[in-house]
Amino acid sequence: MTTLIADPQIAWFVLPLLIFCARVCDVSIGTLRLIFIGRGLKYIAPVLGFFEVIIWLVAIGQVMSNITNFVSYIAYGAGYATGTLVGMLIEERLSLGMVIVRVITNQESGLLVQRIRDEGYGVTSIEGEGSTGPVTIIFMTIKRSALSQVVEIINSYQPGAFYTVEDVKSVTEGIFPDHDRNGVFSRYARMLRRFGRV
Repeated sequence: MTTLIADPQIAWFVLPLLIFCARVCDVSIGTLRLIFIGRGLKYIAPVLGFFEVIIWLVAIGQVMSNITNFVSYIAYGAGYATGTLVGMLIEERLSLGMVIVRVITNQESGLLVQRIRDEGYGVTSIEGEGSTGPVTIIFMTIKRSALSQVVEIINSYQPGAFYTVEDVKSVTEGIFPDHDRNGVFSRYARMLRRFGRV
C-alpha cells in the first residue's frame, strides 16, 4: 500500500478522486437521512446513518493518512458540496412525503375547488378577510409527487393566486385519488403505521 501511495499518479489523482466519490456518497446519504427524519420515516434514517458514517470514516481516514496532500483536502470539500446537491436532487426525484397546499384568493374559487375535488383530492375552503377585502382560503393535503399537477390546476383556474406549500410530517386520514391510495408509497406508509411509526 505504501508503494502505491508513493506513486505520484495515485497520490495526486486517483486518491483524491476516491475521496471525492466517497464524500459525494456519504453526504448524499446524510442529506437524505435528514430529509427522511423530517418526513417521520424513523426506520429508514438509522439504516442510512449506518452507511453514511462507514463511508465517512473511509474518506476521512484516507485524508488523515495523506495529510500533506492538499489535493485531498480540495477533493474532500468538493465532494461535500457536490454530495449536498446530489442528495437534494435525489430527494426531489423521489418526491416522498405529504405537503399542505394553502391557496388564498380574492377571486371566485368555486371552479378551482370543484376541479381539485374532481381529481380526487380532499379540499377544505373557508372565507376570510385579507388586507384588501374578503378572500377564500383553500387547504388541501396531497402527496408531494402530485404537487406539480395541483399547482398547474391552481395556475390555470386562478392565475396570480397566492399559495404556499408546507411539509407534513405524518397524515392519519384523508381523501386521496385512488391511484395514490394504491401506489407503492401508500402501501409502504400503511405498513409503517402498522408497525407503530405514526
